[in-house]
Amino acid sequence: MFATMGALGLAPTAAAQGTPQFDAPSASDFHLKGRSAGSVIVLGGGIAGLVSAYELGKAGYRVTVLEPRDRTGGRNFTVRGGDELTDTYGHHQQARFSAGQYMNAGPARLAQWMVTLDYCRELGVPVEVFTNTNADAYIHNSSMPDGRPMRYRTAKADTYGYVSELLAKATDTGALDRQLTADDKELLIEFLRDFGDLGAKTDGYAYTGSSRRGYTTWPGESGVPGVELGDVPTASEVFASGVGRYFSFEFEFDQAMLMFQPVGGMDQIPKALTRAIGADKVRLGCQATSVLQDDHGVTVAYTDPGGRARSLRADYAIAAMPPHLLAKLHHNLGGDVATALAAVKPASAGKIGLEYRSRWWETDHRIYGGITETDSDLTHVWHPSYGYHGDRGVMIGYYHYATVADRYSLMTPLERQTTAVALGERIYGPKYRTELDSSFSIAWRQVPHLEGAWHGGYDVQSAALKPLVEPAGRVLFAGDWLSNMDAWQHGAILAARKAVTALHTRALA
Repeated sequence: MFATMGALGLAPTAAAQGTPQFDAPSASDFHLKGRSAGSVIVLGGGIAGLVSAYELGKAGYRVTVLEPRDRTGGRNFTVRGGDELTDTYGHHQQARFSAGQYMNAGPARLAQWMVTLDYCRELGVPVEVFTNTNADAYIHNSSMPDGRPMRYRTAKADTYGYVSELLAKATDTGALDRQLTADDKELLIEFLRDFGDLGAKTDGYAYTGSSRRGYTTWPGESGVPGVELGDVPTASEVFASGVGRYFSFEFEFDQAMLMFQPVGGMDQIPKALTRAIGADKVRLGCQATSVLQDDHGVTVAYTDPGGRARSLRADYAIAAMPPHLLAKLHHNLGGDVATALAAVKPASAGKIGLEYRSRWWETDHRIYGGITETDSDLTHVWHPSYGYHGDRGVMIGYYHYATVADRYSLMTPLERQTTAVALGERIYGPKYRTELDSSFSIAWRQVPHLEGAWHGGYDVQSAALKPLVEPAGRVLFAGDWLSNMDAWQHGAILAARKAVTALHTRALA
């Protein structure tokens, strides 16, 4: 009845809100058909695998999750003190972060429209704001003439100011007469004067700086109006600095504020899913070696934590492994599946967490959360969005991708730390080095059983991937790479729910 009301416009619908419709399978579905829920093997305990197992478990399916690592979550990995990692190059690390400190080595933020937040609500995972953009964070490019970082607010004020001035002058001199009516021109100039904080027409709509750039002396008590930041650069200097290249980031649909993070670390999501599934249904340290299906079921061979060969039989399987690793398993899923899996290429990314003995970025730089952008190897430097005014904090000292990440993956953890600190010191000063207590770095292309940060080289809408998107056999596939939101948990969840729906539909038939 509620769905009918929605169709008549009398109740809000999921489609109207832009949320993909998902009818979760239910045990009652089988009662109507006179059937019972079967058994399912889920390969991989990442977000896609866990959501698949969670939703199937609600309907009474007997689910077993096989996860090769010693923890669930996949690339959802929150590093805390005591955590260890040995990568495929043999670099070994043990995190020395103090109690309450952590780094989200993989996913770290959630847009408020993402279905991931629905699962946080359903599973009782509290969330807090993740500061994705901050007017007082820095931009630091090698092209800056004096080598000093610039506040985001200053860069925006100058860039918007000069672009507005140029467009206002062009409009006023008739350059846009073919595109705009007289009223349009008047309204556009009115907008530009406000947007760019421009002078009057009598002053040529000149941008000369304003309080939007910031202050050298902040406004204070009576008699202290504040001193605005001076030394306004020329338009040529602003454009040459390259600061404007970063502004479009916050306009992206998946990056716009507000954004969120689970309280206590992103891994609170897989922990909650694992609890809801039942830890007894999740087998850690179990690495699949083959997947063979026939007309009646699926047999998965794997090695257990002791290295012994085992096998498991079920009615269905959902393969929620990284596609390039799944392609290496012995299987009889067909050449079209093998070709499709080979088309999906892993991508590289790396992060380093730097724990400091004080939160000097808050006390000395007045930066609370947000991201500093730079054209150095660091690429992005994240200030923590939790633990404000605490004694310690963990900054993400770099978050980079592609060839830069590949180059850093060859370094030892100590070399990564040394290089990252030397580059960060150019932006923040000596405390970036002197206050450092410990670090932990990750190169996702070299993490065992994952070997990639996200995926590329393919089009999920292409006919070549149809054998994975709409499988005909008893083995189904799930993962963020089978969505239009690769690298996001949102994409992994949607792909998992699509696989669950397809499996349940077949089981009922």
